[in-house]
Amino acid sequence: MTADARPTLCRLDGKRILVTQADIFMGPVLCEVFARLGADVIADSRTLDADPLLPQAIVDAAGRVDVLVAHLATPAPTTRADQVEEDEWRMVFAQMVDPLPRLLRAVVPQMRERGRGKLLVIGSASALRGIRRASSYSAARGAQLAWVQAVGVELAADGIQVNAIAQNFVDNPTYFPPEVQANEAFQQRLKREVPLGRLVSAEEDALLAAYLCSDAADCFVGQVFPISGGWATR
Repeated sequence: MTADARPTLCRLDGKRILVTQADIFMGPVLCEVFARLGADVIADSRTLDADPLLPQAIVDAAGRVDVLVAHLATPAPTTRADQVEEDEWRMVFAQMVDPLPRLLRAVVPQMRERGRGKLLVIGSASALRGIRRASSYSAARGAQLAWVQAVGVELAADGIQVNAIAQNFVDNPTYFPPEVQANEAFQQRLKREVPLGRLVSAEEDALLAAYLCSDAADCFVGQVFPISGGWATR
């Protein structure tokens, strides 16, 4: 395959892609890469934990949605496991888990009518490998991935693919701002813990998402794709 031919595999021409919480975490780069590859991007920046009816309203306002990218992000608490209170536990699930079935209920009818569609969850590799002082966050991220696996196999017969990216050590302003990356101790940690020896770039992460949103990825059903420079699988 030539270099010129490669990008056509994940072209998104004509696809209407709805991205939630598009102004934070990985949202801006996802929207930029999707648009560059030809998608019509509908970027919504509202958080989805307060109003159970908001996901339906967002989908209704978007009109046709070929791909829904459930990008649900919140800063990870760093509470010791034995000190996690009810409020923290409920908060992370309300922000990252509860919106998923609401988004699904809103978008599946139109996808089922067309006989095709995709839902991609931007998740975390914290659900794949233990991290100290991240029990509530990891539990919510794990619930996301379990949900994707179950829903993915259920909706495959309708031509709807549901998959997830599980990321860590990806360059983003939420967890790895410039001052963190400039820290020598952090650079030593990268060399020690991440086989790749560096952060995965935001562009690399977004290109994987674009591929999973493309027609080239129609064969994937309820799958979780780690992207962490090898951290999650070493």
